Amino acid sequence: MPALQKIKAPDPGFGLYFHWPFCRKKCPYCDFNSHVRETVDQLRWTKALLAELSWFAGQITSKPLTSIFFGGGTPSLMSPETVAALIDGARRHFAFTDDIEITLEANPTSVEAASFAGYRQAGVTRLSLGVQSLHDEALKFLGREHSVNEALKAVELARSVFENISFDLIYALPNQTETEWRADLERALNLAGDHLSLYQLTIEPNTGFAGAVRRGDFRIPGEEKAEALFDLTQSICSAAGWPAYEISNHARAGFECRHNLTYWRYGEYLGIGPGAHGRVVAEDVRTSFQQIKRPESWLQAVEETGYGTETRQPLDNPLERGEELLLMGLRLKEGVWFENFNRAVGVPFSSLVSEDRLQRLINAGLMAQDVQHIWATESGRLVLNSLLPELF
Repeated sequence: MPALQKIKAPDPGFGLYFHWPFCRKKCPYCDFNSHVRETVDQLRWTKALLAELSWFAGQITSKPLTSIFFGGGTPSLMSPETVAALIDGARRHFAFTDDIEITLEANPTSVEAASFAGYRQAGVTRLSLGVQSLHDEALKFLGREHSVNEALKAVELARSVFENISFDLIYALPNQTETEWRADLERALNLAGDHLSLYQLTIEPNTGFAGAVRRGDFRIPGEEKAEALFDLTQSICSAAGWPAYEISNHARAGFECRHNLTYWRYGEYLGIGPGAHGRVVAEDVRTSFQQIKRPESWLQAVEETGYGTETRQPLDNPLERGEELLLMGLRLKEGVWFENFNRAVGVPFSSLVSEDRLQRLINAGLMAQDVQHIWATESGRLVLNSLLPELF
């Protein structure tokens, strides 16, 4: 019997993240580092972001960039000229791979959609739209500024400008039925390009919705209802050829978000801007960076010193790196490749993980493995936070 052909583990990649922290308004479900400001001096902010990028480029070993991601906040409030300047700045410091993916998150309002062609000309190759719902009443509940009609026009325009688009939807809303979500999801699959991000509504601390739930203004679906909606999501998307390559992300083969795969595969990435996180090898040690969160404080620090780092933590403990890698990698349907684990953590997978404990999880149908990688089953990914304590 011929030996099974060994498949090369995927390259985790090297990504660059720019954080634009400004929004027109704060959505009640959002706990991201986003802030409402009446005016923003884009030239000043561009200069500061480029300065911090230059500082980081001097701290790490240069390697080709596989992806750039503009997140926020609302990056589509940036002018195309700002986006172009940041991409050009990245090119000055790093080589780009031939197939580099450059993603920009955008709101589907008519004002912001007017900049789509400018973003494409600036070098953006992928647009991710925050549609969130295909019902006007739900958009109002979620605090969104656009209407369904605006969102549909923005999706149509985006598809005419970009070969690669994605959009987000939030489900498990108060009183949402399985029939309603099925209809929305099937409509979304017909509208989207090749990628959908589908998130269950969660109530995060210190958000508008956290206060509303405490006051009893509304209730989100219970665990049993939420699980039924999740299962429905998986079955509809899989049947349409959009399997979940990550817990909340679905794509046709070849259209997975390369930048986010770098996070989940435990690759290196730079985080530039207020509150941005990074994981890069600095002075031969994988190091965690977090930038100052408050925009004005970050800006002042960069203008005074060239960078706005709040915390810098060497990740020099193999157990810590192994736990972090598994926490991210087991979110993926592909799981964790032993080759990548051994290289990133510095010790073999088998030296950190109890074989007996792993076997119990496999026997319970929560995990599986072969000679090259280990992964959580569909049931296991639902209880992912409970798996890691069992493994170590």
